[in-house]
Amino acid sequence: MPESTVAELMAELAALEEPRAREVNEKHGDDHGVNLSKLRAVAKRLKIQQDLSRELWETGDSAARLLALLICRPAAFERAELDGMLREARTPKVQDWLVNYVVKKSPHSEDLRLAWFSDPDPVVASAGWAMTSERVVRKPESLELAQLLDAIEANMKDAPDRLQWAMNHCLAQIGIEFTEHRARALDIGERLEVLKDYPTPPNCTSPFAPAWINEMVRRKAVK
Repeated sequence: MPESTVAELMAELAALEEPRAREVNEKHGDDHGVNLSKLRAVAKRLKIQQDLSRELWETGDSAARLLALLICRPAAFERAELDGMLREARTPKVQDWLVNYVVKKSPHSEDLRLAWFSDPDPVVASAGWAMTSERVVRKPESLELAQLLDAIEANMKDAPDRLQWAMNHCLAQIGIEFTEHRARALDIGERLEVLKDYPTPPNCTSPFAPAWINEMVRRKAVK
C-alpha cells in the first residue's frame, strides 16, 4: 500500500467531520468535529510514522494534530520540541493527548513537569499540574504534598478555568490517596467551593473536591 500524504489525510479527516460532534466539541473549547473512534481507526491503519506525524502537526489543524499524536514515537522528540508543541496546543483535547500520549512517555517528562508547573502561562501550567496529579497517584515519592496544598489553597480560587480544573484534580487526588492530608484537602475544597455547582449527570461523581474525595474513599472501603 502506498504511503498516505498529508493532503490525502487532510481530505480524509475532512470527510469524517460530523456537524453535531463539532457543536459539542466547541462547547468544550475544541475546534474539530471528527469522530475520535474513526480517527483512531485511521491511526491504526497508518501505524507509527514519526516524519508523517511531524508534518501533520505542522498543519496546525486540530484533527490532524490529534492524528499526529497517535502515530508519533514519543521518545523521538527533544525536550524543546515538546515544550514548543505544548505552547502551540491551545485546545483542550490536543493538549490532553499531547500530555498523556506523548509527554508522559518521554524521557523528558519529569523535567517538563517541573518547568510547566510554575509557568506564567496558565494553559502551560495546567499541563504541569495534570502531570503532578498523576505523580500523586503513581509516584508520590519526593513530592511535597503539604506544599502542593499550600499552592492550591492560595491560588485555585482565582485561577483561569483550565488551570483551576487541573489544580482541583490534584487536590482531590491528594485527599483520596493520603489519609494524613485528607482532612485538610476536604477543608480547602469546602472553603474555596470550586466547582461546587458544576452540573453533574446522574450516576456520575461530582468534580467538587469534597464530594469527589468522599465518594472515592467510600468506594475503596467497600472493595
